[in-house]
Formats: sequence, C-alpha cells, structure tokens
Amino acid sequence: MSFFKKLFSTDKKETLDKGLEKSKTTFFSKLSKAVAGKSKVDDDVLDDLEEILVASDVGVNTTLKIISRIEKRVADDKYLGTEELNQILREEIGGLLSETNRGEATEFEIPKDKKPYVLMVVGVNGVGKTTTIGKLAYQFKKAGYKVVLGAADTFRAAAIDQLQVWADRVDVPIVRQNMGSDPASVAFDTLQSAVAQNADVVIIDTAGRLHNKINLMNELTKVKRVMQKVVTDAPHDVLLVLDGSTGQNAFEQAKQFTAATEVTSLAVTKLDGTAKGGVVIGISDQFQIPVKYIGIGEGIEDLQVFNKYEFVDSFFK
Repeated sequence: MSFFKKLFSTDKKETLDKGLEKSKTTFFSKLSKAVAGKSKVDDDVLDDLEEILVASDVGVNTTLKIISRIEKRVADDKYLGTEELNQILREEIGGLLSETNRGEATEFEIPKDKKPYVLMVVGVNGVGKTTTIGKLAYQFKKAGYKVVLGAADTFRAAAIDQLQVWADRVDVPIVRQNMGSDPASVAFDTLQSAVAQNADVVIIDTAGRLHNKINLMNELTKVKRVMQKVVTDAPHDVLLVLDGSTGQNAFEQAKQFTAATEVTSLAVTKLDGTAKGGVVIGISDQFQIPVKYIGIGEGIEDLQVFNKYEFVDSFFK
C-alpha cells in the first residue's frame, strides 16, 4: 500500500517504536483475546474491535469510521481471516489519516518567508507545555535556527522559572518579567528583542490555565494584537499542547481551547508512559487541526515531528 512507502530515519523510528510500546502491547493483547478461537472477521469480532478502539482512546466518531471501512472490506472480500486483521487495521487507519495532507513533515522546519517565525504556545498546567517549548527550542536550534523564548505565562512563578531553566539548558535567550506582569507586555518585549537580534524563531509561552473561555479569549486576543505591533502577521502558529496520557480529557481540552481561540496546530505529549496512544489517531481525525509534534519520552531528543506514516507503521508493526 502506497501510504507506507516512506523512508524513516532509523534512530527516530526506534525511539517512536519504543515510545508507543505500552499502547501497542495493551491494544494487541486485547485484540488477541477478541479473536481467540475465531477464524474470520464477523460481527462479533467487529463489535469487540469497536470496544477495543474506544478503550484505546481513539474516540467514538473515529472508531465508527474505522469500523465502517473494515465492514466494507469484509463485504468486498467476502471472507477475511482474523490473522489478516492487524494488516487491515493498519491499512484502514492509514487510509483514514491519508485523507488529509497533514502529518507529512519529517523535520523541524519553519516557512522561509517568515522571519521571525512567531509560535505562540497554549495549554493547561501539567500537560508538558514548558517542557515541549524547551525541546522545541533545542530542535530548532539544532536545525540551525536562532531562537528566542518569551515567558508570557506570568500568572505562575514556576512557569517563568521552568522556562528559564530550559533557556539555560538549550543556551537560547529568554525575555521575562516578574510574576503577575501583563502577558501582552512580555510578548511585545520578546518580539522587539527577537527582531533586534535578527532571530529566526520566537516561541511565546502563554495561557497556563483554562479559567474560563471569555477571559482566555480576551487574554490571547490582546497578546496577538500587541505582538502585531512588532510583527504584523504574528503569531504564525498557535500550538496547543495536550497530555496524551489523559485520553478523552485531551479531546475535551482541545474542544475548550479551540472554542476560545484559533488553534492552528497540536502537540500531544507523554505518549510513552501510557497505553492511550490511540488518542493521536482520534485527535488527528476529529479536529481539523494538524498534530505537529508528539512527545514520546523524557529525553531532550524525545519530541518528534508527527508523521502519520511513521506513527501508524509503529503502532501496527
């Protein structure tokens, strides 16, 4: 199937395989029990498969799409053996994700016509937002870009200090003010500093809590408006960080944030410590917003560009 005719970097692929191990093991142990003693894919097997996919946090709507695709395969092929189910799943989920042209990147890159490229990062506390920003800064710097960080999540002192730790670790400049400062003011200063330094990438940390939609919307709108005084089309990307280990709660957070502000990309973290890796499949399908990055380990290299070909290949390997 052409979906999988892609070249994977060996090191990256091994890390991804390892990061999805818990999700994969849990999924296939349930699948093995569901098809035990059965030779063909019938209604009972499909009912069990539906339950397994929902339990793996693929999401109900996406699960129904996958089941529908497999039912069509069963009807067309008349007889499908259960030993083929793994390959069918791999192909149909791959087919579902290939209906969008997103999730095809393999490297940490930014558009050549945006300088500085302004990335605003949102997400509730505890999802791995600051860590994701630190790892992004590392990857962009490694790719040869000049990076500046902005600590605009000013309502939590720990957020500013944590970002400072990452800035020191990666050795990139950071713009910060005292706790309780106006986030828009920090964003403005960060962009001014980035322009003065001829930086390539600016990553702004903001919105560390989902207090209520109106406050969040007003705050983020103000931050955007003030940034545009320095870089007229900023931000170029609003990245929502979601904790993959929370399963359906990640869906809920995505719904809340997308209702409150324009989100243009997603990062799903903590996939290595959970059996809920299926959430990436569901989120990729349900939200018309690309999953750009996935976190599959605690190491500084363990944030990867999400590539749907690699992901499906690892999950159903």
